[in-house]
Amino acid sequence: MSSMPKLQHDTNAQTELDMSNARTASTVSVENVRDFLHHGRSAWETRRRIVGVLENDPVFDKTRREFLTRTEKYERGLVLTNRVYELQTIHNWDEREVQVAFSSIDEQLSIGLHNIAFQPVFMLQGGPTLVKRYGPLIATRAIFGCYMQTELGHGTNVSSLETTATYIPETKEFEIHSPTITSSKWWIGALGKTATHGVVQAKLILPGGKDVGPHLFFVQLRSLHDHSLMPGVTTGDIGPKSNGGFAPTDNGFARFDHVRIPKENMLSGFASVTDDGRYQQPPHAKLSYGGMLYIRANMVTGGGWLIAKAATVAIRYATVRRQGERGPDGLEKQIVSYPSVYYRLLPILSRAYMFIQLGKTLAKAFDTMASRLKKGDASLLAEMHATTSGLKVYVSSNGVADIETARRSMGGHGYSAFSGLGRLYADYLPSVTYEGDNFVLDQQVVRAALKSYRAVFAAGPPKVDSLSPSSAYLRYLVNPPAVPSAFAEKEWRDPVTSILVLELRAALVVRELAQNVDIQDASVNQRVSKAVTEAFVATQVGDMIKNGLKLPENDGKVVSKVFLLYLLTTVEGGLTDLLSFGVIGPGSGSKLQDPTRSLRLAIKSLCEELLPEAIGLTDAFGFTDWELDSALGVYNGKVYEALWERAQSEPLNRSEIPAAYESIKPILQRGQKLVMLGKAKL
Repeated sequence: MSSMPKLQHDTNAQTELDMSNARTASTVSVENVRDFLHHGRSAWETRRRIVGVLENDPVFDKTRREFLTRTEKYERGLVLTNRVYELQTIHNWDEREVQVAFSSIDEQLSIGLHNIAFQPVFMLQGGPTLVKRYGPLIATRAIFGCYMQTELGHGTNVSSLETTATYIPETKEFEIHSPTITSSKWWIGALGKTATHGVVQAKLILPGGKDVGPHLFFVQLRSLHDHSLMPGVTTGDIGPKSNGGFAPTDNGFARFDHVRIPKENMLSGFASVTDDGRYQQPPHAKLSYGGMLYIRANMVTGGGWLIAKAATVAIRYATVRRQGERGPDGLEKQIVSYPSVYYRLLPILSRAYMFIQLGKTLAKAFDTMASRLKKGDASLLAEMHATTSGLKVYVSSNGVADIETARRSMGGHGYSAFSGLGRLYADYLPSVTYEGDNFVLDQQVVRAALKSYRAVFAAGPPKVDSLSPSSAYLRYLVNPPAVPSAFAEKEWRDPVTSILVLELRAALVVRELAQNVDIQDASVNQRVSKAVTEAFVATQVGDMIKNGLKLPENDGKVVSKVFLLYLLTTVEGGLTDLLSFGVIGPGSGSKLQDPTRSLRLAIKSLCEELLPEAIGLTDAFGFTDWELDSALGVYNGKVYEALWERAQSEPLNRSEIPAAYESIKPILQRGQKLVMLGKAKL
């Protein structure tokens, strides 16, 4: 009797089983941690309700967007925008609910620049008369705005912008003008074809030709009757962006040819010009930076949620993808079990949690600063500027790297557009440049650090009592902490250890720079900025852990481990400085031994403890399959099935014989003819 053939293992069916088993293995309460990440149960329920409306509305279908042209993506973006406001009317959504809807759509829409740049800047810095007249129109989108700062020739260096706003006292008007090609406004979101008005950053020129630097002016760009351009205004779209990113947004250019605007159109909440042309300066030289600080502050939370998407997709895929060695069950191992994979992905997860929580703290701090600014109190502006500069660099640099690391962890399938991470990467990539180039912002962080250092060591005894949160690390230069000669693995499990060495590292690199400020190496700004920012973030994370996460005991322990992993991997990333200054050394052992081994082992053991919780921790972000739009990050784990189905929608697959056969055919015929003539060389 012949034996029955052995059934081949069903890899596709195994993916669903692996995902189910991973969820069963996780001990965290997804509901509790989800509420923690979303500002409470009420906020989560609001988000879930709104996402439910969107994902069931055919207007927001995503199945065809990878195959659209640039123009079609722009047009679709405005269809989506219009539909959100229709839904606002239908469901009586408030502005917060509308904001949730836009944040859930997963598209870079032109309206975003109206909401996060144009409107906040106008409301914060506009004078009472201007706000009263246009504020309601802006709030209801009766006009569509953009924030016009960057020029063809200058971006981050605001003081060198060339667009001019010359005051004409005879007519009580400002004349907005683009004197050179490099003064053309460039890269401005929504400017190309959409915006009707703009807040224009221009050099204020007083009677007699005195230049008092960049100020903001409210300028109409297009007719509200037929959307045609206003006299003297030229605008257009700057073209496709790198990697196809920001396709729905009409980043545009503009030039002004002696365009006159009423005197009242200067945003005069802080600085103004009298009727006869005298300048009334603001209480603080950098008050006009408030709008940019608002955007930078919000980038922390936004970056955290984007990193969360990348972590969710990559960890889900790694959980169901089996490859390589076989385990005791005879199956190939899940790739998430390999150290080379979990060591890459779990730190990304930890940074997502950290940035999301840190963003909440920063938003509150910005609101406090803004309310004081309205009263003329600029005492918090310098601290906010230093903090947001460093954090903008930190979140964008980490975000770009983390999204790409997550994509690469998925191997060949990660390169498919259907993985969803390529699109995420393309849209987030410019974040390292917009709202201040990261390398330039590093200099501002360093400048603030040196100013704080010099204030501590000015004439008289060192002064540490008045150190701000962003410079508190400098206290260790006055009162050096006790540092062990070597750290055991057990000591690394205490967050206090990581916070100590990261703050001490920041203090030492700042002192080193201050003592050698006349002879600097080429990378010093980047190293100092990173050290200073990581010290600040470490103390914030320490406060989160110390003050309690308001979670049930087990959930709190797991999330605390997530934050600890962030701290440990941050220390690992700073080892060059820590070893250079001897903060971490060989101790009493041989100098040939690795003094960082205990740290690396602590990271490994912590990753192994968090590994069974990874799916629960990513589920807690609360993303639906519609939000992720990733064949490799589907909730049920059936990634191969999802990828196969997506491939069938490729337009090339609509016909058996492609239209391009008209080009393929002569190539084949030419080769066949050469063979027949005996001229082909085989």
